[in-house]
Amino acid sequence: MSPSMPGLRLLAALCGVLLCASGLFAGSGPCFPNPCLNDAECQVIDDSHRGDVFTQYICECPHGYTGTHCETTCTMPLGMQTGAIADSQISASSLYFGFMGLQRWAPELARLHRTGIVNAWTASNYDRRPWIQVNLMRKMRVTGVVTQGASRSGSAEYIKSFKVAYSLNGKKFQFIQEDDESGDKIFKGNWDNNSLKTNLFDTPLETQYVRLVPVMCHRGCTLRFELLGCELNGCAEPLGLKDNIIPNKQITASSIYKTWGLSSFSWYPFYARLDQQGKFNAWTAESNSASEWLQIDLGSQRQVTGLITQGARDFGHIQYVAAYKVAHSNNGMNWTEYRDPGAVDSKIFPGNLDNNSHKKNMFETPFLARFVRILPVAWHNRITLRVELLGC
Repeated sequence: MSPSMPGLRLLAALCGVLLCASGLFAGSGPCFPNPCLNDAECQVIDDSHRGDVFTQYICECPHGYTGTHCETTCTMPLGMQTGAIADSQISASSLYFGFMGLQRWAPELARLHRTGIVNAWTASNYDRRPWIQVNLMRKMRVTGVVTQGASRSGSAEYIKSFKVAYSLNGKKFQFIQEDDESGDKIFKGNWDNNSLKTNLFDTPLETQYVRLVPVMCHRGCTLRFELLGCELNGCAEPLGLKDNIIPNKQITASSIYKTWGLSSFSWYPFYARLDQQGKFNAWTAESNSASEWLQIDLGSQRQVTGLITQGARDFGHIQYVAAYKVAHSNNGMNWTEYRDPGAVDSKIFPGNLDNNSHKKNMFETPFLARFVRILPVAWHNRITLRVELLGC
């Protein structure tokens, strides 16, 4: 006996709903159109099996992207080259002393593109298990590494292959594994002393410590490198000072210093852009006083998660802000000084130690604001700043 026509229609409708919900039927389902960005793959999921996901799909992000919809780039240099990673954060199993023990090829020299006669880290010739590591000071997302060799005594030295280990506490490390879990993954390194080799990790690391372990070296185990990644929350993009998205009129200050009192030698607040170049390339306050400030108007309310500061030179004189507070406002009149959770006093952030290195500070509790002020507390020679705000 054949089924009735209404029964067939009901069965067909039910199958159609199931196919559409699963995304198997072209042109339908939560993955059509693809909600994922940057060529990410959309995968339909079963809600009953994913308690950590609150949509009907997840986005499988390609290398270098993160976020719910793979909207955030996560291959930013983390600070080896710029100095945002301090010397004290870089350590190694050993170092090489050259030229009668006077040349110190120390781990803090292992910065990408570093120049000079002694411009990289080299492990001791007697070190059979060399390594170099970075303490990021907080848990971050690390997505890759860029390596470079160097020239020592006129001869090219570099690391031909290496492993990567990571740790949350700096004591217990584990190595990145091969995709088939057959063993520790061995990354291809450099082939000369100056070219760059970029390796992106198949799975980003969420870690505080990253350790590079040489496997094969040419002559000596010599290295300059940069780590790539981003903050865990993915909200630490530059907000527009360095790239001039924030216009000059939105950068103001309490005062302006004029070298020799000449207006043509003024250190205006709109010069306070990170890595600004030129003879006048930073903001300098008229007086060395804790009442001075630099203010940035973001144009609209933004989430601010941190900032990077930098000093400058005035005709050979090194100048920088060594410590500062941060205040924020939504109207430019009523200000709130940043405090860590549970703290009574405003937080004083450590600033720079020289005129050119970057110093990055992240807020434990990000804030929403349109206006941000930097309030110098301590300085060297004169209050001088170049800066970038971070957030989204």
